[in-house]
Amino acid sequence: SPAQIVSVAASLVPFLEHDDANRALMGANMQRQAVPVLRPEKAFVGTGIERVAAIDSGTVVTASRGGIVDYVDATRIVVRVNDNETQAGEVGVDIYNLIKYQRSNQNTNIHQRPIVKRGDVLAKGDVIADGASTDLGELALGQNMLVAFMPWNGYNFEDSILISERVVAEDRYTSIHIEELVVMARDTKLGAEEITRDIPNLSEQQLNRLDDSGIIYVGAEVQPGDVLVGKVTPKGETTLTPEEKLLRAIFGEKASDVKDTSLRVDQGSQGTVIDVQVFTREGIQRDKRAQQIIDDELKRFRLDLNDQLRIVEADAFDRIEKLLIGKAANGGPNKLAKGSAINKAYLDGVEKFHWFDIRPSDEDVASQLESIKNALTQTRHSFDLAFEEKRKKLTQGDELPAGVLKMVKVYLAVKRRLQP
Repeated sequence: SPAQIVSVAASLVPFLEHDDANRALMGANMQRQAVPVLRPEKAFVGTGIERVAAIDSGTVVTASRGGIVDYVDATRIVVRVNDNETQAGEVGVDIYNLIKYQRSNQNTNIHQRPIVKRGDVLAKGDVIADGASTDLGELALGQNMLVAFMPWNGYNFEDSILISERVVAEDRYTSIHIEELVVMARDTKLGAEEITRDIPNLSEQQLNRLDDSGIIYVGAEVQPGDVLVGKVTPKGETTLTPEEKLLRAIFGEKASDVKDTSLRVDQGSQGTVIDVQVFTREGIQRDKRAQQIIDDELKRFRLDLNDQLRIVEADAFDRIEKLLIGKAANGGPNKLAKGSAINKAYLDGVEKFHWFDIRPSDEDVASQLESIKNALTQTRHSFDLAFEEKRKKLTQGDELPAGVLKMVKVYLAVKRRLQP
């Protein structure tokens, strides 16, 4: 009824008017606690508010301007903007970078997937990429299941639910969770803690997935108790265990002056290492792994900027070609005669960056050419500034709590299936 107002969560319950108020409340509250599944599936039966809820939640990516999809891959969508939606002199390309396998505050997985193809025509506001718990731009919290309301040898007594083996085998309700594990090397009274591969009383087999800096490789599959980051802490002469006292008495050897305080995988947890971050205090020498992470990040950022610049330049030269073909010129490179018409064969024979040296007779065309040239120069300059800023940010020391020399964060992707 138009005289009634319900919340967003309640408006997602189909046939709400047929439900008992208490049950509707429970259903609405449970929807807010839904975990994103591995393969979201939009509901066969909906209320029509699913698309609005998905777009307003901000989890999907929408087109900020209309245009044609120029390029798509798993990490980026490039849209060539419609001429009537671009500003004068602006390079008409929108680039949408997608979020991949990021951890949310609830340890769930934030992951965006493109749903458009190259050549698709877009209008402003169209959904171009799905996020967590969305399917083709609609909210998709669960799965479409065939349900039978019937007794089954008493196994579904009270609130029990029976599921078929296929539900688990096909990962229908499987979700990925990302856990963040942190270890810090502090400056103690007995000396500084050290992140290292040289850990006492550990076999080579237990250390074979750590690099020279003592940090686990990305991609390693780990089990409970596995070492993720090797760390040793200095210990005083007083804290000798009876075993160490016995060893010293028998062999007369000096007991190891460090104890193993490495970061290990918690009991009951297993998964795959998907990312490692190393933070080092200003003035402390970076280890090999920390430097490698910075170098890789800068290389990836530079490649990303180069890709974006290539896309922007290709689009700009396409626009220039459309602008110049058939127009008269006052002169230009390769001895272009005054008053002659510019054709495609001529443009193909001239280096693209020399197209800006062509002098069109039409003042309006000349000013458009100049504004595109200025926009390209500005874009190149802004990309160089962005790279310099990124490099500065990555190479300067990190702000760490008092007494902490180094901090390592390991991100573990854990696959959770339906549990009995």
